[in-house]
Amino acid sequence: MTLGALELPNRLIMAPLTRTRSGRDGVPTALMAEHYSQRASLGLIVSEGTYTSFTAQGFTGQPGLVTDEQTAGWKNVTDAVHMAGGRIVAQLMHAGRVSHPGITGGRELVAPSAIAIDGMTHTYEGKQPYPVPHALTTGELPGVVAEFAAAAVAAMKAGFDGVELHGANGYLLHEFLSAESNQRTDMYGGSPENRARFVVEVYRAVAEAIGADRTGLRISPEHNIQGALETNPAEVLATYTALVRGIAPLKPAFLSILHQDPSDILVQELRKAFGGPVLLNSGFGMVTTREEAIGLLANDLCDGVVVGRPALANPDLVRRWQDDLPLNPMDPSTFYTQGAAGYTDYPEYATAS
Repeated sequence: MTLGALELPNRLIMAPLTRTRSGRDGVPTALMAEHYSQRASLGLIVSEGTYTSFTAQGFTGQPGLVTDEQTAGWKNVTDAVHMAGGRIVAQLMHAGRVSHPGITGGRELVAPSAIAIDGMTHTYEGKQPYPVPHALTTGELPGVVAEFAAAAVAAMKAGFDGVELHGANGYLLHEFLSAESNQRTDMYGGSPENRARFVVEVYRAVAEAIGADRTGLRISPEHNIQGALETNPAEVLATYTALVRGIAPLKPAFLSILHQDPSDILVQELRKAFGGPVLLNSGFGMVTTREEAIGLLANDLCDGVVVGRPALANPDLVRRWQDDLPLNPMDPSTFYTQGAAGYTDYPEYATAS
């Protein structure tokens, strides 16, 4: 399977999975290198969301691609993955308003509009309510675009095979796409084309910096999470069609779509408009199964299947699904903790049998 400049040995892709195993300095650890290299048999690994600036950080224990130390830490990870025969891209993420100054080192949050989301987030000092973010001015947007491009350059320096831009799940890029979170009246708000404009600009800048053939984009239309609501089907189709058509001429490496119904007309219309490799991830509310993955490919609904929790609990998922072997049970209590438990201690099948 070919994704731009990447040649993949199979069509199973490890989803970006937040695991909060970095220290407060955002430097990837040796434990992270072990975790990712264990899963190198998957066709492609997409890293956990990695912040593009200190303002962009969304979680405690999240890694970054801002400092030289963070880049060096990721180099240890990519070296380990490549040594094990794998391929890995960095997911570049800006959390936007889904964060707190207690996470960003006191920095004010930014978003398309000054609208807070309901709920609480976990900071280094305990749970805190989400604050009202600063609405980015038109003049400030190029600086955010430049941060994405700089992080992409750092990712390549760190040895990644490419990057995936995080345009999903209610974070900054998704906030621009949603009419609920984006209530701007300038050229970046209002119409579907205007709401797609910023994401297109970010994609173009990153593609110019490292090559479109090493740059993918992840989206989650109609996911309706973290206040980035998209409940008007016609608006959603128009917005994401404008986005896809805005980047398609650059020939991106891939488009990754998270949607609960891969056969939905929205998903398939976007695939048609994109015209390049499309990866599908249906598992969020439900865990993706072997049978579903086989069906998605057999019915030509996508070019590759993105898998989260099964890859988390089964480092040798490719072998297990190829041979229809039983899976390790996953332990949700360890998803967002520290240390090796539920991270690097899931056994391969030969060990478990």
